[in-house]
Amino acid sequence: MKKRARIIYNPTSGRELFKRALPDVLIKLEQAGYETSAHATTSAGDATYAAKEALKHDYDVIIAAGGDGTLNEVINGIAEATNRPKLGLIPMGTVNDFGRALLIPNDIMEAVDTIIKGDLVPVDVGKMNNRYFINIAGGGKITEVSYEAPSKLKTMVGPLAYYIKGLEMLPQIKSTDIRIEYDGNVFQGEAMMFLIGLTNSIGGFEKLVPDAEINDGNFTLLILEKVNFAELGHIMTLASRGDHINHPKVHYTKAKTINVSSFEQIQLNVDGEFGGVLPANFVNLKRHIQVFSKLERVKAEHGIETVERERERLHEEQTEE
Repeated sequence: MKKRARIIYNPTSGRELFKRALPDVLIKLEQAGYETSAHATTSAGDATYAAKEALKHDYDVIIAAGGDGTLNEVINGIAEATNRPKLGLIPMGTVNDFGRALLIPNDIMEAVDTIIKGDLVPVDVGKMNNRYFINIAGGGKITEVSYEAPSKLKTMVGPLAYYIKGLEMLPQIKSTDIRIEYDGNVFQGEAMMFLIGLTNSIGGFEKLVPDAEINDGNFTLLILEKVNFAELGHIMTLASRGDHINHPKVHYTKAKTINVSSFEQIQLNVDGEFGGVLPANFVNLKRHIQVFSKLERVKAEHGIETVERERERLHEEQTEE
């Protein structure tokens, strides 16, 4: 009996390359024994709707082809189900944080091969109030850069879009008063941002939360206290090496549940997209979804250093495109 796969893809991601490659992708999956169909998203939230529809038709595999935003919508379509399908990913976005963390190739056909080979990795999923995320959540003006960058700009210039928007927003970056409760502990004070990571790959930074594990049941929480622009620049330099976690203005810890509140209206970033405003309650759903990935096999056969080199290679590929 053939396995059934449903591709949910963003036709505008990746300079529209996937849309042109779709016929070849369908043929390759059919030859591998998959009965495959596809759905092109048309608007915000459509990938979530399409994923829920796929659940109704008992697909064995759902393949998200797009950026981190498309992946987030698919996760929100399947995370509440009791019998969740396996998840395939074809990274087509500007940054592709989650795909890189799981060593999923940037090349379309190589990503399809990862699905066909069948290696699976269980991953944690974050629940924020009544929605889900698979890579990162956070708040503060710094975190708004990713969803402030226009889609057209992302399509034209790729990762450069974030730097362009970041420079434009620099004068607006300020601290806010915030309260963060995490596993019985409390931070209260002025902060530039907070980040809650499920993987070590956030916004193109591989070492922002360097020891984050994809399936240990813990969030990695980073809080940056109020700093001036000079201090911020220094901390960002340290972050490129993973040395920022020991800076006195940086709080860095693990937690399974986190509650964040503020008297100010602070916008939330969820997997690179706008996620509403505070307050928010975060819960880690341990090993909640199985994703096609060679990560654990590479780690077992070649060690963590090989994994890190492969992530660096994927990042360099993404930057060069």
